[in-house]
Amino acid sequence: MILTLSAGWGLATAIGAALAYAVLALATPRLSPGSTRIVLFLAWLLHALTLANGLLGQPPRFGFAPALSMTVWLVLSVYAVESRLFPQLQARWALAGLGSAAVLLALVFPGASYHLISSPWLPLHWALGIASYGLFATAVVHGWLMNRSERSIRSATQPDTGMPLLTLERLTFRFVQAGFVLLTATLLVGWLFAETLYGPGRAWQWNHKTFFSVLAWLTFAGLLIGRARLGWRGRQAVRVLYLGSGLLLLGYAGSRFVLEIILHRI
Repeated sequence: MILTLSAGWGLATAIGAALAYAVLALATPRLSPGSTRIVLFLAWLLHALTLANGLLGQPPRFGFAPALSMTVWLVLSVYAVESRLFPQLQARWALAGLGSAAVLLALVFPGASYHLISSPWLPLHWALGIASYGLFATAVVHGWLMNRSERSIRSATQPDTGMPLLTLERLTFRFVQAGFVLLTATLLVGWLFAETLYGPGRAWQWNHKTFFSVLAWLTFAGLLIGRARLGWRGRQAVRVLYLGSGLLLLGYAGSRFVLEIILHRI
């Protein structure tokens, strides 16, 4: 499966990205801030080149592992920008370890080949969906940091997240709101223009992907309404965020995993 990557540079960039992320995850305490930024940028760039190799190759390849890899890359992109605005944010080692695992997973499972794409608008539909994945994944990271900070406050210890609890909470729900908008747009486009995107006779279908995606949409809608109307905060809100994100993960990545790995139908 690894040999299906087009050209040797695709394999080289993937291994380089995984190694750079691993160095960042293991050696962050011993690196200077300048060295850390250089290694992070190098890993991010090599990761981007690896994704481009799969998506722009002949033929392009995509599947559950590349989708997860792209989601992690988007999370790291947001983190790179956010850490400049909030230098106290401390999640680099965890995200770097996640990045290394995501790159290696996509290297082993590069996905299916798409020799023919029924509509030039289909990649835009995919991009909307993956962008919503990335925003919700970023919200999950912030929710995790929020829980850590809340536990530290409850135990009267120094919070190790590096950011105030209220700031983390505000950022978490901003990402949830942005992800909800993109997820809504993705579902609407798939519902209204399914035959245009996927070809004649491919109207909206209630399969596993759409079922879990709609369940995730309802969960996130309930989360936003609960926060606005009922004042949901803290652990209660984060649990609902985790639930919605898990359902969304099952929607595409989970369905493709079953098709590609268990049923061998690509």
